[in-house]
Amino acid sequence: MSALLDSFANSFEALTARDAAGLGDSRRAALAAALHDGMPHARVEAWKYTPLRSLERRAFASPDATPVSVDAALLAGIPAPRMVFVNGRFDATHSDFAGLPDGVTLQPVSQLLVADETREANFLARRFDRADEIFARVNAALADEGVVLRVAAGARATVPVQLVFVGTASQGDRAWHLRHLIELREGAALTVVEHQLGDAAHAHLANAVMHVHLGPDAVLRHARIQDEATSATLISRTDAVLARAAEYRRIDLELGAGLSRHELNVALHGEGARLHANGVLLATGKRHLDTRLGIDHVGRDSTCELTWRGLGAGRSKAAFHGGILIREGADGTSATLSNKNLLLTEGAEIDSQPVLEIHADEVQAAHGATVGQLDPTALFYLRSRGLPAEQARALLTAAFCRETLSVIDDDLARGALAARLDVALARLEVA
Repeated sequence: MSALLDSFANSFEALTARDAAGLGDSRRAALAAALHDGMPHARVEAWKYTPLRSLERRAFASPDATPVSVDAALLAGIPAPRMVFVNGRFDATHSDFAGLPDGVTLQPVSQLLVADETREANFLARRFDRADEIFARVNAALADEGVVLRVAAGARATVPVQLVFVGTASQGDRAWHLRHLIELREGAALTVVEHQLGDAAHAHLANAVMHVHLGPDAVLRHARIQDEATSATLISRTDAVLARAAEYRRIDLELGAGLSRHELNVALHGEGARLHANGVLLATGKRHLDTRLGIDHVGRDSTCELTWRGLGAGRSKAAFHGGILIREGADGTSATLSNKNLLLTEGAEIDSQPVLEIHADEVQAAHGATVGQLDPTALFYLRSRGLPAEQARALLTAAFCRETLSVIDDDLARGALAARLDVALARLEVA
């Protein structure tokens, strides 16, 4: 057994919430399955582009129960209502629930487990049956914290809810496993901004699974900003289910971390369900960023629009897998995927794999992917107008990435995302 899995097994034995809310049997089964199947190797298709060898040789301790300080400036620009977690632990000091919209409830998973709320915590008992779902299985065994965010039927919240996850230096390398639930009932509407931030240099491992359930006619706008420390490891997974006429609008900005992998799985079960998911992979230095989309069209007349942009600089690597499945009976589906990538240095690498599988009639579907360099004609044009080469490249790369922000239809939120993206673009190594 690898050092990584061995450390997870040790963490399980020390987990105080192991049997809370009737989860004991399901947790043990999840851990046993993970230990039995082990870590996936490079020949496993789902993990082909994610380097795990160095990670599986490492051991991580459980999160420290002692509160860890955070630079207040890191949170200064994040308004209330906000829920803050530091090194995998709910931080009541920096959280602020003022102005939480009517019909919206927000609480940490740890409160459900302490209260032994079996019904409210039943999403924690979900099984993951495939051998390549190693980190989801470990999460099912070890998750003892996270976000539970519910919106009542008909509630139309206008104030965004901020979810903040901070990694910061502590004694030794730590691993935490967070499980989240965002549930919108029929006709509800909400905007969520998710921040994954690094406060100081650290080499921790964060393993998170988020469930998104959208009822009929519900609308969720979801922005995720990942800007962790350069030595951090993030393994994230989002599983969303959309009912009739539900709409999920999402933007992912992958800007940081040493190793970051995010799986976005969306099942459009209801007739007329709509997904518009955009993203940016900004790889620089020696970072590795990996994104896998799994879009499953089940209901009739469902729609997905996916626009992803990637930038590779330094000696970084980025991988993108865009999978769209249109099932039998999902007639009237419209599905489009565009993944364009720019290599800004010779040492960078970007791998793109669009996959479109159709088992229905009367559908409109298109997908495409490109990997190239900045247009020399556009560079020449800008330079001929007096712009220095560095500024010309910066303008073109910013325009290339900002196209994805159109998925957010709130001007204020889109402006904040653009500012965060510009700061990250300024760190690019293009020499």
